[in-house]
Amino acid sequence: MNQNSYIGHNSQICGVEESILTRGKGKGMTLLNVRNGKGLNLTFSADRAMDISRVEYLGFNIGYFSPCGYVAPQFYDKDGTGFLKSFTAGFLTTCGLTAVGSPCVDEGEALPLHGTISNTPSENYYYTKDENEIKISATVRDAAIFNRKLLLCRTYTISKSENLIKIDDTVKNIGGETAPCMLLYHMNMGYPLLSENAVVNIPHTSVRARNAHAQEDIENSLVMEKPQSGYEERCYYYDVKAKNTTAAVGIFNPDIERGLVISFDKTTLDRFTQWKMMGEGEYVLGLEPGNCTPDGRDINRRDGILKFIDPNEEYKTHLEIKFTQNTEDIQCL
Repeated sequence: MNQNSYIGHNSQICGVEESILTRGKGKGMTLLNVRNGKGLNLTFSADRAMDISRVEYLGFNIGYFSPCGYVAPQFYDKDGTGFLKSFTAGFLTTCGLTAVGSPCVDEGEALPLHGTISNTPSENYYYTKDENEIKISATVRDAAIFNRKLLLCRTYTISKSENLIKIDDTVKNIGGETAPCMLLYHMNMGYPLLSENAVVNIPHTSVRARNAHAQEDIENSLVMEKPQSGYEERCYYYDVKAKNTTAAVGIFNPDIERGLVISFDKTTLDRFTQWKMMGEGEYVLGLEPGNCTPDGRDINRRDGILKFIDPNEEYKTHLEIKFTQNTEDIQCL
């Protein structure tokens, strides 16, 4: 069927619309609102590394939106854990590019929680559309005098025939010195996708707890709970099974018959972190592919897992998020 004869404007079915926030700490932020015409509605934050701040799938919210709400980059506090004052979370917060995880001092350099890239505006962005897909491309610069000079070039491909997002990122070293290269895709599941009835599947060969507190409950790491007062976050590190070089994890909630599968290339994203936070109002599950652990750059260096990128070198990653109404898509991983 040729639907063009049924509609007045393409945006009646799908498309991209830009908006600007006018109040609060998010004032002035540019958002890209995307509809794929199959039930997937997305919001991208151009001023926050083109991260994904909201996802709605067939009428249900998917991600976690923190009490901070939208926070523009000018309010970012890079000291210590100041990141938490502007951590919108959303569906995706990108952590990096030269620091991920706990604030630390590494080789004399003071590094903030989760790096600075997610609080950096996109320099250039554009979107294209055809009959099959919508593409959003952006560049984000992470550079300083006498320090690293990295460029993140990212492209999202949103299918118009199925509820699928592809993320292709390239980190380029445009400087003259070798630099650390750290990436973690902080994907945050929220209510109503996340509840005590949600089923999480992380096929793995091994799992270890981040600390003694998490170790106490490691047997229940994949069991979701009701929101609790005073809950202390728990993190678990998995060696996710891969088919060829592709690993996949998923979550499904039978209460709303919605779920998703995150797949990623273990060639460049060889680490996976589960962040479990079952607190009241802070109810979120992080499913986080990365090339490092969130223990801080100093610990990654000490443990011999810190990645580096040479001048003119490129570091490429690929992820896909498939949204589904079929629980078998999660169970069969």
